[in-house]
Amino acid sequence: MPEAKTSDDGGVQIDLISGQRMENLASMEKIRIILDGVRDGNIVILEEGLSPDEESKLIEVTMTEISPDEFNGIEIETYPRSQTNDASILDRIMGKEETAKLTVIGPANQIETLHKDETLISALVSRK
Repeated sequence: MPEAKTSDDGGVQIDLISGQRMENLASMEKIRIILDGVRDGNIVILEEGLSPDEESKLIEVTMTEISPDEFNGIEIETYPRSQTNDASILDRIMGKEETAKLTVIGPANQIETLHKDETLISALVSRK
């Protein structure tokens, strides 16, 4: 596995990915960008998040790539949650789902969520 990029003080690299960069990519391309960053030991923050289907696929692909010596999986936190839970049945049938949300993804062995609510994600990131 490639060595994570760190600063002189042993910090962690954070990749902030704009919605514009992700908007025209296929779901699997988005998942590859995310997983490649996390496998390198980086924390990935998505400006606009993923659709519920893309989040499910990300978890599914992650599960197939877990190996005890190389990759322990991911920790993923999103806010605010998708507004589809509050959408009308007609909106859901028509495929109108709100994905404008911030998503934080990192290596499972390096990120621990300390607190999460609809306006804040507080996480502890460690170098392992």
